[in-house]
Amino acid sequence: MLILTTALTTGALTLSACGSRDDKGDDGNTEGKKTTVVIGLDAPLTGDLSALGQGIKNSAELALNNANKTKEVPGVTFEFRALDDQAQPTSGQQNATKLAGDKQVLGIVGPLNSSVAQSMQQVAQSNNIALISPANTTPDLTQGKDWKQDKRKRQFSTYFRTSTTDEVQGSFGGKYAYENIKAKTVYVIDDQKTYGVGLATAFSAKFTALGGKVVGTEHVNPEDRDFKAIVSKAKTANPDLVFYGGEYPASAPLSQQLKDGGVKAPLMGGDGMYSGDYITLNKKSAGDYATSVGKPVEQLDSAKKFIADYKTAGYKDRYEAYGGSTYDATWALVQAVKAVTTANDGKLPSDARAKVVDALNKVKFDGVTGPVSFDKYGDTTNTLITAYQVDANQWKSRYSAEYKG
Repeated sequence: MLILTTALTTGALTLSACGSRDDKGDDGNTEGKKTTVVIGLDAPLTGDLSALGQGIKNSAELALNNANKTKEVPGVTFEFRALDDQAQPTSGQQNATKLAGDKQVLGIVGPLNSSVAQSMQQVAQSNNIALISPANTTPDLTQGKDWKQDKRKRQFSTYFRTSTTDEVQGSFGGKYAYENIKAKTVYVIDDQKTYGVGLATAFSAKFTALGGKVVGTEHVNPEDRDFKAIVSKAKTANPDLVFYGGEYPASAPLSQQLKDGGVKAPLMGGDGMYSGDYITLNKKSAGDYATSVGKPVEQLDSAKKFIADYKTAGYKDRYEAYGGSTYDATWALVQAVKAVTTANDGKLPSDARAKVVDALNKVKFDGVTGPVSFDKYGDTTNTLITAYQVDANQWKSRYSAEYKG
């Protein structure tokens, strides 16, 4: 525990036992005292996935700026601290340790990658600090490895997410492929990462349950960019659709090489493929499909202010697929801090981190992406999914639905 100090004559910012900083003013008068709360962020801010990471960072920052501007939590000023994980689990773990070691930090937004989350969850749990991701989709993170046998058990009380799981997204994709795209055969590829394997598995299970047939499978490395061998196999299999479980830095060249190699089937993926950079990197992306959590924010009345504020802020990077869910994840932390201070006469308690975690379980508000709340596993209660297709050099939504199975 930190030692509580005061600076009555200097007006210095001092660290309190609960991890906040108090500004009492030069005369020591506590009237108008402000408490600073730091919200951390972990995301790939550089590297192949930085387009998504920068959108996440900007959206979280925007939420905290708005909270400060409107004095959403009376007496509290939020500070933002963003760290780069380059989509690497070891970096994510180091960042979680660094942020958790600073008692001013009462919550962490992120990460993007499910594999990175696996390296951060225990750190967050050990330090009783909330970790809330706008993008993780692997069911294991919240419900354990036995969720497929319906033996679901919450893994970490400190972990939450505002994006729905691959159990939902993968199944939605499999159903959409069979019923809407009318594909009867599919060639399935994954990048061997936690997210990619889980998504491909859920997709295949639903697709085959409906009567579709998987005519080939392949595993690649996320760093691979030469897919000649796979193109040859896929061409021989002659599927109606190729499905890729992974992210856009690999799926973009995969799609182009498939088409250059004579494979006529479109490529389909999940939210890791749904990025403007996928189209930039792939001259033959037209006709390809991707699913993503939620509904396009551009189609949501609830997102109009977010879009306008983001534009006004002048960010050079797009908010991308997770802008809305990141704003909601950050706002959930803001609301949790608000609930904790309100219940404690406008002050943070000494066990603020634990109280924030407890408050997140009860948070409920209308967010950018729609109603925001969490179930008993820490998963979002919003299971809305959208299917997109590349048309005229942009992703266009084709179908949105609350997935019920």
